[in-house]
This record gives sequence, C-alpha cells and structure tokens, in this order.
Amino acid sequence: MKASLYAIRVNQEWSWRASLNDKVDQAFWFHHNEGKPEIMQLYPLISWGQALWLQQWMNECSQRFKDVDLTEVRWELIKALRVVKASPDLLRKLNLSLWNGQLLEQTTNKGSSLVWVKAMQGRALLPNEWIDFLNEMKPSPQPLSITEGTLQLQEAYLKGLIEVSQGVFFVKKQSLWRTNYEPRCSRCGSGSAQLRWTFCVFCEGPCPYCEECLTMGRARFCTPLVHGVNVVETAWKAAPMKSLAQWSLNAAQTEAAAAGLQFLEQTAIQLTGHAQLPRDIPCFLIWAVTGAGKTEMIYPLIEHELAQGRKVMIATPRKDVVLELLPRIQAAFPKQSVIALYGGSRQRWEQGEITLATTHQLLRFSQGFDLVILDELDAFPYHNNPMLEFAAQKACKPNGRFIYLSATPPPKLQKSAKRNRLPHVRVPVRFHQHPLPVPKVLSIPPLRNWIDKRQIPAKLLSRLEQSLERDAQLFLFVSQIRNVEPLVLLLRSYFQDKEIQGTHSKDEERSEKVIEFRQTRIDLLVTTTILERGITVAKTDVFVLDADAALFDEASLVQMAGRAGRSKDDPFGNVYFVAYQRTKAQVSAINQISRMNGIAKQKGYFKQNT
Repeated sequence: MKASLYAIRVNQEWSWRASLNDKVDQAFWFHHNEGKPEIMQLYPLISWGQALWLQQWMNECSQRFKDVDLTEVRWELIKALRVVKASPDLLRKLNLSLWNGQLLEQTTNKGSSLVWVKAMQGRALLPNEWIDFLNEMKPSPQPLSITEGTLQLQEAYLKGLIEVSQGVFFVKKQSLWRTNYEPRCSRCGSGSAQLRWTFCVFCEGPCPYCEECLTMGRARFCTPLVHGVNVVETAWKAAPMKSLAQWSLNAAQTEAAAAGLQFLEQTAIQLTGHAQLPRDIPCFLIWAVTGAGKTEMIYPLIEHELAQGRKVMIATPRKDVVLELLPRIQAAFPKQSVIALYGGSRQRWEQGEITLATTHQLLRFSQGFDLVILDELDAFPYHNNPMLEFAAQKACKPNGRFIYLSATPPPKLQKSAKRNRLPHVRVPVRFHQHPLPVPKVLSIPPLRNWIDKRQIPAKLLSRLEQSLERDAQLFLFVSQIRNVEPLVLLLRSYFQDKEIQGTHSKDEERSEKVIEFRQTRIDLLVTTTILERGITVAKTDVFVLDADAALFDEASLVQMAGRAGRSKDDPFGNVYFVAYQRTKAQVSAINQISRMNGIAKQKGYFKQNT
C-alpha cells in the first residue's frame, strides 16, 4: 500500500510521520496548530513499510536536522532506504519540499464518530480484514470503499486511537564489527528463514513477505497491520472468593479450581501498580489426566475474571473442539456474550466477554485478553510451533495471565513443574473417580509381518475376542496410514459379523465415521493418531499396534490409552500396547499412568468400592 512521509516542526524540532492519506494529516495539523504548521514533504509516494521505516530512522537522528538542509536530509533518507533494499530507481526519484501551510482541501469525514474503535481493541488485522471489519460495523448497506476506509484509518491513527505497523519490520542486530538489519514478521514473529523476498509494485523493488503465516493472509513489508489500542486498562479490585460448590465439582476438580483461583488472585496483586511490567506473562498449569473434566475446572476461573470486568480467551487446536465447547460455555455463562472463532466463523468481527478460538485465530489479536486459557497445548498444531506460541503471547495483555491445560504437558513444562518453577496443580483422577486403566504389554511380531501372512497372532486374537464378547467397541491404533486398509481387510476376514472401518488424516469420510463410531454403529475402528484425543466412547478398549514405533512417544501413548475407561458406566476399560519390543516411551507412559493412580489413591480421590 502506498503512503507518504512528512516532517512537522514541533518545539523547534522536526518530527517525522508516515501517512496513508496526507490530506487527512494536512487538515489535522491545520486545525490543531496555532498559525501555519511548518511541514516538510517527501515525494513521490512510497510504500507503507518504507514510510514507517523512514519515520523511525529519521526520528532517531532528528537532532541533526534542526536547521533544514534539504540536500542533507535527502541523503539521509536514501541511506535509510538502502538498508531495506529500495530500488535505485526509487532513490533517484526522491525529492523534498516545504509545504506552505495552506489547507488544500477538507478530506476528513465530518462528524465521524469512529464507532468501530472500541470494537477494534485487542485486534491485529491486515487491510482487507480491516475493511471487512469496518463494513460489518457500518450500518449502511453500501460497503465502504478502500479510499473511505483509508480516510477513517488515518484519522484514527492520528488521534492515537489505533496503531498501524508494517506486516514485516526490520530488527537492528549490532555486533562488534557491523550493524545488520533482519526482517521479522509483526504478526507471527517469524524471522528471516521464514521470509521470502519478491518484487513489489508498492515498494518498486524487493519486498519481504512471511510464508509461515501465509494461510492467514499475506503479511508484507509494505502491508499495514492495524492494531486496536486498549484505551482503558481494567484495574484489579479485590473480590471475595465465591463458593466452588455451585459448580458441582468433585474433590480433585475443586482442589484444582481453588489453586487456579489462588494463582489469579496472587498474580493480580503482584501486577497491580507496577510501572515496569514483567517480561514473562505469569503461567499456571493444570496437569489433569484424560477424562478429568478440565472444562468444568476452568468455570470458576472464568467467573473470577468476568467479575473483574476482564476478557477471557479459550484457545484450542481444533475447530471441532471449539464447536463442542461453545454450547457448554454458553450454558455455564448464560448472561455473558460468548463467541466462537475458526475458519469460516460468522462471528469473526464480534466482541465477546468470552472468546473460543482455534489457535491460528490468535494471530488476529494483539493484547486483547486478560486471561488466555490454552487447551491441549501439547497437541498439533500448537506444540513446537514458535509462530503460534508468539501469537498466544501477543494476544495476551502485558498484565494478563496464561492457564495451560494438558493431560500430557511437554517435557519442558513437566520438568519446570516438578522443580516447582511453574505454578501448577495435578488432577490425578477422572470425573467418575475410578482409576485409570493401566496398559498391558503384549509381545507380538511387527504389524506388517502378520498382515503379509494374513494371520492375526493368537495372543492378540484372544484379547480382541474377549473385548468384543463384553460388547466393547475397539480402537486399533497404527503408526502409518498405509497399514490402515490392509488391517481392516484382515480383521473383516476374522470378524465377519462385525462392522469394521478405518480412518486417517487423508480420509474424506473421517467425520462421518467418527460419528458412526460414537453412535455404536462401528464395532472396530482402525485409525492413526489423528483420533488419539478429543473423542469419547462409552464402552471401549484400546489396542496400540506397533507400540514400539518411533512415532509413538510417551504423550501419544498416554493419550491413546486415555480413550478407554472414560465413561462412569464402564470405567475399567482395557488398554494393550502391542509391540515386538518394549521401548522407553512405553515404560514412561505406563509409569505416568500408574503414578497418577498412586497420587489419587494417596489423596483419597477414588470411590471407596474401587
């Protein structure tokens, strides 16, 4: 996008400013200064990225230009533009002139209320998203044009009601021998390795864009990124702890919720009144076993923040989880506005007190939430994804807090929790208060061997038959997609009276098969780790085939084992790790499950008849 650069003399010093519409700036300074404002204008128009870059560069050396020397200023501008690889043709065109202070024309929107400013708080949008947002806020059926939208944008920018950065900015890297400037994405934080340079008509030369967050729209050096400004910060006020009894939690859930509330209270006190906010956002981990009822545990935490007038974000990796959580959160908080954001959501521009979103939607926010709850932070796509970690940090206010929810926290967080460096609470028992099924190991040759022989090993066959005899539905997890269909065919030859299906990440009918499995219309489901979490079946047994495969780490084994015994009507499901050899991951997974059972027993969380 094209922009202009100018300098205005304030208190005998030149202040450089970038503008998406210089006529708006001329009218603004004409009406907000006594006498004629003294302005130095750069010609021709340049890209928005170049204009902001020059604004920063020239303001840092403004002391050198108290007396206007247009030639000296021009050479300084050329020097700055060479750093960002501006084309020689553009450098030759650069020219400066002094504006005579006459108002050329009134172009600001007379009587504009800028009603959208409050709704923009906490958001970070690209121009096309921002125009869509404006049209949603504008009651008129006639959509705003790009020109009209730019006028409103520049007016709000001048008044300090919003901030506008580049989609990609340059970071100064100082070494002993030289100074380098490296590009970085403003939206997702990616560095030069994820950025690509292409020719740009706005920059009239090379311009970097980010490939890492490309699916959310192209962030370029010349692209404005519009940030809503949080005009009023919510002050913390002391409030008495409400009773947890209203949420009907069990003993373990109550302990976890109480620990979370204590964390929120303590950190709020610590953050109040600090002129210099801490660099790291305070975090709290709820380490809860699969099926513990994590959603119910966060209800008191959400209620606490809402009572303080704060905004809450619940981020989860998958769209289906967002849609599953939406009615539950709405039922728990019927008086609050709850919105759901995901690809294709119709609520994308609405503001809610509680926001549910897929983790990628965090890229469209900036300092928008007082509490960010990250569900399944160990799952794809959030786990080991620096882009989404950066987005989560950016979405949280500087004085906000994080709540992590996970049954299998990443090793780094587990280590921090065990060393008491990370505030946390463990929930070692499921909501029905029965022990977790501890996996049994079956020593059996590799899957491909008996698929090729078209013969299921007797030891495994007997376990399958026992599970089917007790009317359980069966999960059979495999490590590779290519093994799904051959195993389905082999199982069908043995269990001809049973409904057997297979699914994986590339299966277009996956959703339909999952629904049928939940409805007990499928008896055996062969699948990959795509279903290791997020699905609950009332009465099921789990078989992890080739459990010694490198793909199956401790976390995935624990999650797959967690599909069994989730229902209060069948809490003692069976889990089998079927492998040719025992691995460290298997041992660690079994130890983790056993350890959680031990903690639950020690604390008296189990029902007396278990």
